Amino acid sequence: MSRLRCTLILGLGLCSGCALRGDVRKVELQVEALRAEMTRSDSARRVERDSLARVLVAVQATISAEQNALVQIRGDIRSDLQAVQQQLMALQELTGQSQQRLSELRSRLSNPTPAPAPPPPADTTTGGGGSTPATSPATPSGGTASPGPDQMYDLTMQQYRRGSFTTARLGFREFLRLYPNDERASDALYFVGESFAPENPDSASAVYQDVVKRFPNSPRAPSALYKLGLLAQQRGDKAGARTFFARVLAGYPRSDEANLARDRLQALGR
Repeated sequence: MSRLRCTLILGLGLCSGCALRGDVRKVELQVEALRAEMTRSDSARRVERDSLARVLVAVQATISAEQNALVQIRGDIRSDLQAVQQQLMALQELTGQSQQRLSELRSRLSNPTPAPAPPPPADTTTGGGGSTPATSPATPSGGTASPGPDQMYDLTMQQYRRGSFTTARLGFREFLRLYPNDERASDALYFVGESFAPENPDSASAVYQDVVKRFPNSPRAPSALYKLGLLAQQRGDKAGARTFFARVLAGYPRSDEANLARDRLQALGR
């Protein structure tokens, strides 16, 4: 009986020892799994931190670039403002010069150089042997002769050739008002349009159309039509440009502008 008890006790001890070792192994496996999971979590956090750090660096670089661009824009705006101020000063100076030239032109037109006075007639002898001076014809006093069309047109053309377009425009319009039937009336109206062309193409177009309407038989009519075609082409209106160029060919086939209009039509494609 004593041997049997010992055997049983020894068997139970061995079984309990095996059970304890199994539990310990399970705990070890759980600890290893937990450590692996924590390691993966740490790696994911490091990746997130690195990604966030890169985003922050990119944002800082963008902010820095925008700040530099803003500084550059401010410098450009300051330079542009200075340039505008200089242009305004130059424009004011040119405006003053134009007004002065206009005043000079008006003065010349209203006070032309007087013609030399004719010599007094010779004395006539009376029947009584004495001599008495002949009475000179009366002349109006206090009046000034208005400028002729030649002088007015020449003075205005001088202003136009100098580039004083505003002054020239006023002179040509005054010429048309005073001498509407002069043979140079079509030229004067055409040059009114030319004075508008550099800065106000819409006004130039209106004047060119007036030239064609009022002076269809003048040499300026095909020139005005051709200029209308050019202005339409500059606006991107190809159909309108073709119409004006075609009118030059149809109405003025022998004009110098007809060859130019033909070339333009070929370039535009009929």
